[in-house]
Amino acid sequence: MEERQAIAEAPLAEQPHWDATQSRILDAADELISRRGVHGVTIAELARRAGHSRPTIYRSWSDADDVVRAALLRRVAGIVSQFPTEPFTRTDLVDDVLRFSVLFRTDEVYGRLLADEPEVFTRYTLQRVGSSQRLILSWLAAAIRAAQQGGTVRTGDADAIAVMLLLIAQSAVLSHGTVSELISEESWERELRAALDGLLRP
Repeated sequence: MEERQAIAEAPLAEQPHWDATQSRILDAADELISRRGVHGVTIAELARRAGHSRPTIYRSWSDADDVVRAALLRRVAGIVSQFPTEPFTRTDLVDDVLRFSVLFRTDEVYGRLLADEPEVFTRYTLQRVGSSQRLILSWLAAAIRAAQQGGTVRTGDADAIAVMLLLIAQSAVLSHGTVSELISEESWERELRAALDGLLRP
């Protein structure tokens, strides 16, 4: 039991931290993405909305694209922080991934990208494994290891299982709007649950 607790309490990937000035700038980025999309995020507009000079922004980020990535990472970190790190069962893990999917799809910023700028969403989240994905993978791997200790998740490389778990959930979330006319919300959730459970089951 002590070993299982230690695994569950192992730190996730380093949680990002932003000071008050950076947070105001990221708040401005969130607002711009929500209202105008990623293409509406410029250093000049960020400075105006955040009430800081351009040099202040450049002290933390190299360009507007860098600010957008930081803003998206902060959104993911906020969602991940809502989930517990105590010992998991397979059912707990599947439930959490499904709840994460809902929170992600309904997030003000990510929801905007998924609905109106899927190509931008793809560029920022699917073309390479960035900080946001690594944060999610760290959370999933820790949960998988805890559930493996309890015997409810199959043995194997927890990091590799976490990658496939993320791929399945990520693909389902990205395609959700596309298939909404073909499958009900209840059926979508049921089939995603079955796919996730099948991947993890001993």
